[in-house]
Amino acid sequence: MNNEFIKKIDEKIKDEIKKIDDLEEYYSFKVLEAFRKFKISETDFYGTTGYGYNDIGRDKIDEIFAYVLDSEKALVRSQFISGSHALTTTFFGLLRPNDTLLSITGKPYDTLDEVIGIKENKSSLKSFGIKYEQIDLVENDFNYQEIENYLKENPCKVIEIQRSKGYSTRKSLTLDKLEKVVKLIKSINPDVIIMVDNCYCEMTEYKTPISVGCDIMVGSLIKNLGGGIAPNGAYVAGRSDLVELVAERLTVPGQGSEVGPSLGINKQILQGLYFAPSVVASSLKTSIFASCCLEEFGYQTEPRYNEPRPDIVLNITFNDKEKLIKFAEGIQEMSAIDSFTRPVPTDMPGYSDQIIMASGSFTQGSSIEISCDGPLRPPYIAYLQGSLTYKYGRLAVLNAISKVINDEKN
Repeated sequence: MNNEFIKKIDEKIKDEIKKIDDLEEYYSFKVLEAFRKFKISETDFYGTTGYGYNDIGRDKIDEIFAYVLDSEKALVRSQFISGSHALTTTFFGLLRPNDTLLSITGKPYDTLDEVIGIKENKSSLKSFGIKYEQIDLVENDFNYQEIENYLKENPCKVIEIQRSKGYSTRKSLTLDKLEKVVKLIKSINPDVIIMVDNCYCEMTEYKTPISVGCDIMVGSLIKNLGGGIAPNGAYVAGRSDLVELVAERLTVPGQGSEVGPSLGINKQILQGLYFAPSVVASSLKTSIFASCCLEEFGYQTEPRYNEPRPDIVLNITFNDKEKLIKFAEGIQEMSAIDSFTRPVPTDMPGYSDQIIMASGSFTQGSSIEISCDGPLRPPYIAYLQGSLTYKYGRLAVLNAISKVINDEKN
């Protein structure tokens, strides 16, 4: 692609880029305010071993995350191996036998099928006598009438909302939509716990799920809030009593959030959060740039370049298996890590279809650095996420598009 084409795209998206700059400034101030409020010093980097008693840095990290996420309490731990692990721990922390878990965003991520019991597993919620129901979205929004009818006729302990789209064609959910459905739910049953899977969605809007009335939220540290620096981990944030129930499921009843050694990871978690506003902004800008470029070539993207972005994920519909593979190859070629390799479709734990995955990540499984993946099934959608800087993101996107366009010419 020539310079004239790129200049045309930059001119077209400049107002959208300015919106992201403003959002970055807002969260930069909020994060800095948290660091100052809780008086972070070099001594907070030192970790504990063993039981993790009196880990001052770890406890301050919990307080900082709670502040940034508008929550009463947060649990930030490297003992969570993934976002899916944190979600699982939260389910088991909040639900008891004969309780009902209701998803109002349809079926959650494939990786939770065996957790819930959609797919049989002797360790699932279902095996413990916990019931599961779901209500699908309607035209990219909640089915308000069906939710109202269900709650008036059935007991429900926890309502789960997955904001990001996962491997689906639906739109990710804005906080405005969350606020509307929360008001409806609480007007019918104020005691029901509203739990949000907020993975990929942190720092993409000016509010958080907790500030619009949700009770508890979960996310990964190798996505947005880790800033590409945290090597693993996840967080749970929200109401104090609920977060502590999750902590007691992760560790030990009676000890909860007071234990869990940080093992020297405090500095990386703090530094990751410090960089997170800039990194999330770069990811959003990369998504805007990619969307606008691809639309010029006639491809369908979601969201479009000038639409709201509730998360960092961009859907690109290719309607062609080979184009999806070529695009992923192009992202991999312009990645810092494993640029010399070629991604190939393969079976992955938790997924029913083969997955093509390009990842130039310094951290295994991270999506924030630069990645592109998708299931090998119609309509052959690529899910683009990242990157750590806007410049790196642009280079990867332009290379991937060139691969697809050159393939079309041949």
